Amino acid sequence: KPYEYTVSYGVLKPRWKRIRFSEKEIKHLAVAALLVIGVGFSLAQYISGDPYSLALLTLAFTMSFLLHEIAHKIAAQKKGFWAEFRLTLTGAILTLISMLPFLPFKIISPGAVMVAGFADIKSVGKISLAGPTTNIILSTAFLATAFFVPQYFIIFMLCAFFNAWIALFNLIPFGMLDGFKVFLWNKMLWALAFVVSLILTIASSWFIF
Repeated sequence: KPYEYTVSYGVLKPRWKRIRFSEKEIKHLAVAALLVIGVGFSLAQYISGDPYSLALLTLAFTMSFLLHEIAHKIAAQKKGFWAEFRLTLTGAILTLISMLPFLPFKIISPGAVMVAGFADIKSVGKISLAGPTTNIILSTAFLATAFFVPQYFIIFMLCAFFNAWIALFNLIPFGMLDGFKVFLWNKMLWALAFVVSLILTIASSWFIF
């Protein structure tokens, strides 16, 4: 007698929803943070060499990058998927090159969160949107703070621009960028996030350049 069985098609139900970091991931995040710190120090020309302001700016840059990646991770792990940050060779090299102080255009992308599991387009879209949304919130907060703390106006405005630019760049609907996945899932949400990040980028850059 042949074996009888049933097959259910669809998304595999996640088993784990605990936020966790592996030892390997922590090492990759540490190296990525050091690379971003290096880029932060390359911006000394914008703050007249003030060491305290430079340290504050570098810290804010590093935290903004890490929060972007961790937002992706949390969104994925909350849905039960495996998700860990990993350095990428190309991204790490581009970030390393961006440490050169005379380069006006900086690329900060030493790695990305890798996600594994059976996910539908909605889950992928939500996970992808988590990172840029985090940067939009941070950019708005830094932009507002700049006007309340005038002595560090340029520092907070640079942080606002940095976060807005990260969100805007990642929301480009192309290739492996977050924007392409969000666009496939929900075009209205993508358009809203893209326009907001564009406005924040223009507004913050207006006060800097």
